[in-house]
Amino acid sequence: MAAEGGTYTISQAAERLGVTAYTLRYYDKEGLLPFVARSQGGARVFTDRDLENLRIISCLKASGMPIKDIREFLHWCALGDESLSQRYQMFLERKAAVEAQMEQLRRTMEVIEYKCRYYKTALEAGTEAVHKKEDVPAASA
Repeated sequence: MAAEGGTYTISQAAERLGVTAYTLRYYDKEGLLPFVARSQGGARVFTDRDLENLRIISCLKASGMPIKDIREFLHWCALGDESLSQRYQMFLERKAAVEAQMEQLRRTMEVIEYKCRYYKTALEAGTEAVHKKEDVPAASA
């Protein structure tokens, strides 16, 4: 549940995002949370807007984007409209990278599915020999 005023503790924010509080602390240490306010006692105070920003950060991280590039993206966001072109280009590049990853995963899945069929057939036959071509006997001398 959100605390009063629609704010969240680090634990609450982590739970809502499906990550650990450690992950959020790591993001903060890496400079990815400059937008998160702190209480008078120094505790991070997350808002719904912060959670949306963190969802984008998590998406970029899951896509394989390095932290330094995510940090640059956040810098561009802070610049406002003057960086729209850079942000758009970055997402086009990220899209292409993810599409390439998906194609590689599709090819990987084809191999895995083949091996599943291979071993299922071998198990049903009780031997891998079911997959081997029969040896042609050598001519007797």
